[in-house]
Amino acid sequence: MQFSKSTDYALHALLYLARKERQQNVGIKELSSVLGVSDSYLSKIMSKLRQDGIVRAAPGVNGGYELSKSAEQVSFLDVIQVIEGRQHLFECSNSDSQQHHLLADQTAEKPQAVNRDGCVIEEVMIGAEQHLYQYLREYTLQSALDKVAQRCNHDQSACKE
Repeated sequence: MQFSKSTDYALHALLYLARKERQQNVGIKELSSVLGVSDSYLSKIMSKLRQDGIVRAAPGVNGGYELSKSAEQVSFLDVIQVIEGRQHLFECSNSDSQQHHLLADQTAEKPQAVNRDGCVIEEVMIGAEQHLYQYLREYTLQSALDKVAQRCNHDQSACKE
């Protein structure tokens, strides 16, 4: 499993917006320059985030983007699902095979009952996905900012803007 570069850029852009302690919006040119990515590519990413309500855009010469929610309200999972989609990471493609039915049957609590929910492989993979999603749901933009602040307290030279 690998998240796309778009997810990486989205998270970096949002953290940049969250760190800005000013009333102004941040323009796409500033964001793209800071992230080292093209304006057009980043505009597509920001458009997705705007459509999902994570950021809002102000048009015009002084326009740009800002968070539409507090950094505490935006989880990494929110961002990942906007960019990557909301599909499951694992889907058993072998559900009609004899092996799948054998593994599903052996997971049933009663020998006569057949567990139609899935085989052992599905249960493990879905369980892992749920743990990952829970972690990403709990980790917010504010959590990341707090971690940056901790690092800056330990090493001032690493935190020059």
